[in-house]
Amino acid sequence: MTTLPIGYESYWLLSAAGSPYAPLAADSRPGVVDVAVVGGGIAGLSVAWELARAGRSVTVLESDRIAAGVTGHTTAKVSALHGLHYARLRDRRGPECARLYALSQQGAIEHLAEVAAGLGAECELERVPCYTFVEGEGHEDEIRAEAQAAAEAGLDASYVTETGLPFPVRAAVRVEGQAQFHPRKYLLALAEDLVRRGGTIHERTRVLALDEGEPCVLTAENGAEVRARDVVVATHYPVFDRALMFSRLEPRRELVIAALLPEDQDPGGGYLTPERATRSVRTAPYPFREGQRLLIVTGEKFTPGMPGIGSVGARYERLAAWTYERFPDARPVHRWATQDNETTDQVPYIGRFHPATQHTYVATGFGGWGMASGVLSGQLLAAHLTGDALPPWAKLYDPVRLRPREAPALLRLQSAVARRFVGDRLRPSYVDSVDEISPGTGAIVRIQGRRCAVHRTAEGELRALSPRCTHLGCLVRFNDAEGAWECPCHGSRFGIDGEVIQGPATRPLEPRDDIG
Repeated sequence: MTTLPIGYESYWLLSAAGSPYAPLAADSRPGVVDVAVVGGGIAGLSVAWELARAGRSVTVLESDRIAAGVTGHTTAKVSALHGLHYARLRDRRGPECARLYALSQQGAIEHLAEVAAGLGAECELERVPCYTFVEGEGHEDEIRAEAQAAAEAGLDASYVTETGLPFPVRAAVRVEGQAQFHPRKYLLALAEDLVRRGGTIHERTRVLALDEGEPCVLTAENGAEVRARDVVVATHYPVFDRALMFSRLEPRRELVIAALLPEDQDPGGGYLTPERATRSVRTAPYPFREGQRLLIVTGEKFTPGMPGIGSVGARYERLAAWTYERFPDARPVHRWATQDNETTDQVPYIGRFHPATQHTYVATGFGGWGMASGVLSGQLLAAHLTGDALPPWAKLYDPVRLRPREAPALLRLQSAVARRFVGDRLRPSYVDSVDEISPGTGAIVRIQGRRCAVHRTAEGELRALSPRCTHLGCLVRFNDAEGAWECPCHGSRFGIDGEVIQGPATRPLEPRDDIG
């Protein structure tokens, strides 16, 4: 068995604590702000900062801590090279769409670098090349086509067979001028400047309801209200269902291992291969150990609640084994997991939330490339909200779009969700008795005629919850590695106490007291 780090803690969170921001008080009734931003990740904070810089009054409402959710668990590659995306985009939507996509993504990288420099943010920003590579035979033509499509779209892209990796590759796309950084250090600096410009931030403030009136009214879990002329929903997966985006978004979870690596073995760039359930590699400065860098390896994609081949723990083992095989001197020190959503056409939704709205905007569906897409969300939504001229690529990201070629992907996604929703109710309980649940694990079991989500602590105490996700009612499943209940339909995640870890759900799983 491969040696793995014991805990599940993101390096970004451990190495940049930050100062807390006060929750919005229950009896608070502030005046009307220009814009309220729901979500304090890279998209939400980028939007808020751009608006504050433009002189708008803005408040950010975050259910937990800013830059601690999806953004706090990213690998933080800032790249316009997104796997094998450009050839697909060119073939499906034409070369002009591919060009606009490259223009927006590369522009976001340059904008992030400019903002970081302007703020003096010590966020370990490094400019590096990025690669999409394959090791197996028979994929050279795919790589060559992607290199050509990316170059035609305007990126500094080339087809290569040599990289900085310590093992041979069959072929690769190389794109110059990409970046990597410490996402939390960058966003903490952005937040500080946002507050200096008059913006406000409220952590531990979970928003449950939105009234799209004039003004809009947001209601928090504790009853507090915020009134705003406009609202931006930047919660990773939209927490309001009125746009039915859950039917066009597919959640994906991915595991991360971070290991110490001698700095003279740094492969010098960001790397991704679609092979072996994805493998992504990059390094970061590691100021706590001289002569070492942090090797960050990501992979093993799966739908939350449906880990596929083996358990989540087994997936960590496979990822660690790959890391040891390719980097024999690596010593794993951290592990965590990240999550993102893919749209049916692999282009994010950034713009008006739904066709009827005049005052609500959304940023979601980054497909694992949220760093550049989060920054461009700030640029695009700020232009929408200030009345500035929209960039030429604005329509590319319009959430209201629905093209005929999306229909097969949309039907496939909804068929999969329907199978999970119905199938889970027809199959027997996952275990027959709570006696089968080992310490530290959980399972669905029928108790007194009702299915319950039951977890047994390391001390043997049993805790029972309703297994119905509070979003749309799918049955949750237990993630054995991370100790969480996950919804396989739309990616909501809950702690062993039922509290929401990740949306779109906003309400906890209901406790069950009828356990003997």
